[in-house]
Amino acid sequence: MARDVQITFDCADPAGLAEFWAVALGYRIQDPPPGFASWEQALEAMGVPPERWNAASAVVDPEGSGPRLFFQRVPEGKQVKNRVHLDVRAAPGLTGDDRMAALEEEAVRLVSHGAKRVERHEPEPPLAGGHIIMTDPEGNEFCLD
Repeated sequence: MARDVQITFDCADPAGLAEFWAVALGYRIQDPPPGFASWEQALEAMGVPPERWNAASAVVDPEGSGPRLFFQRVPEGKQVKNRVHLDVRAAPGLTGDDRMAALEEEAVRLVSHGAKRVERHEPEPPLAGGHIIMTDPEGNEFCLD
C-alpha cells in the first residue's frame, strides 16, 4: 500500500521558511482550521500564547498532488550538510543550454526570495543533465534540477 509523505524541516523561523518554500514550489500556506479566518484567530482561540504562534507552519500543494511540507521550530541551528535534500524540478524536459538557462532563471528568482546559490554543475550526457545547488534562507541544501 502506498503512503502519503510529509517532509519536515527543523528550523528557527517556521513562518519565514514556509513562505520561501511556498514561493519556490508554487505551494500555499495551509489554511487555518474551519471556522477561522486566520491562523492568529485559531491559535488565540486554542489558547496558544503569542510567543508560540511561530512554533510551526505548513505549506500544501494547491492541486493536492504534492507532499505537505511541515516546518517546526527547534532550538539548535543547522550543523552539517543535509543527507536528504529536495530537487526542485525547474526545467523538466529541457536539455543542454535551454535547460541550464531555465535553471539560471529560477536560481535568480529564488535568490531574490532569500535563497543562496552554492554551485553550478554542467551537463555531462548521457546521465547528468546539469543542476544548480542552492540553499534556502536557513541553509538547507536543495538542487534546481
